[in-house]
Amino acid sequence: MTARAGRIHLRRPRLRSLAAGSGITAIVVKELRGRMRGRRAFVVLTMYVLLLTLFAWMFQQLNERRFDGLASSYGQQVTFASAMVGRGIFNGLLMLQTLMVAVLAPAATAGAISSEREHQTLDLLAVTPISSLAIVLGKLLSALAWVFVLILASIPVTAIVFVFGGVAPDDLIRGYLVLFATVVGLGSVGIFFSALTRRTGASTGLTFIATLAVVVGSLFLWVFLSNTAQVSSTGLRKQPPEALLYLNPFVAQADVACGTEDGSFGGSCSLISALLSAPDLFPVEGGGFNLGGIRIDPGDTSGVPFIGKGLAAPDVPVAAAADPFRDRFWPKSVISFLVLAAVMTILSVQFVTPTRRWRPSLPGPVRRLVRRRSA
Repeated sequence: MTARAGRIHLRRPRLRSLAAGSGITAIVVKELRGRMRGRRAFVVLTMYVLLLTLFAWMFQQLNERRFDGLASSYGQQVTFASAMVGRGIFNGLLMLQTLMVAVLAPAATAGAISSEREHQTLDLLAVTPISSLAIVLGKLLSALAWVFVLILASIPVTAIVFVFGGVAPDDLIRGYLVLFATVVGLGSVGIFFSALTRRTGASTGLTFIATLAVVVGSLFLWVFLSNTAQVSSTGLRKQPPEALLYLNPFVAQADVACGTEDGSFGGSCSLISALLSAPDLFPVEGGGFNLGGIRIDPGDTSGVPFIGKGLAAPDVPVAAAADPFRDRFWPKSVISFLVLAAVMTILSVQFVTPTRRWRPSLPGPVRRLVRRRSA
């Protein structure tokens, strides 16, 4: 009898994991059947792809007119104009989709759990064998599935940039990794406030306030701290920590776009080098500068000034200065969004669980004092 009970006890964790997985699947299938039923979803998807195609054509026209104007001004053909047009289209589509994700992802999850409370069906879900974790993950995945479909449908439109050149497939992969991480991170913020509040209106309002604080407020705070910082002995202002911008998807996409610019400090690279905490330029003995541990000799320069921290250091080679900045920010942003999603999901599970909910415990003396006063 004891041995049999032990065997049953050993099998329980596996049965629980299978039940949790089946619970997530059941909720996702049920929600998607309601969302994808009828023609509405397919009409919206078609209109979205057509609208994105129109924007791609507009970005193409703008960039072609821009480089035609440069060619007429200098009286010669602009070198690599086709690649520059492709980069312009790629950057424009990335920023446009990032804006779309920052709006749709929180809106899709803001009422996922609060609507169940309003319809008084959350208690019915709680008494089923489905765990609270499965409920939260199922609601999150089903709400974000529609945003994932929109992002995947945009890949053929974004792949138009390969016709012009200047953008490699790995650049496209990096940009879409940032998009998917942004969807999961900002969507988890919506699911957290949906589990915290009882009304969908309050949840939606708090979700968008938090999203604006993360996306817009972080950049404003960084600019404020950068412009009010004290000037160091080298004559440069000390930059705020770049961790303030880890949850800003637009800065992450600018870093992805910088990887397509072949070491030039125009456009996105100048933005990244100015925003992030770039290393100071220190003069060294014998002439030259020390840039983040790299010795830069002014005698071997390309004549293009390095722009960073609002100052121009003349005669600094672009190729040597580009390496410390390129492709070092967006991986941190992706990891930060995933960590945010994990934290928000765990907190949401605590608010959905009807029993054994985690609560902060008071210190022993304070707890005894409260008990005495209540008695």
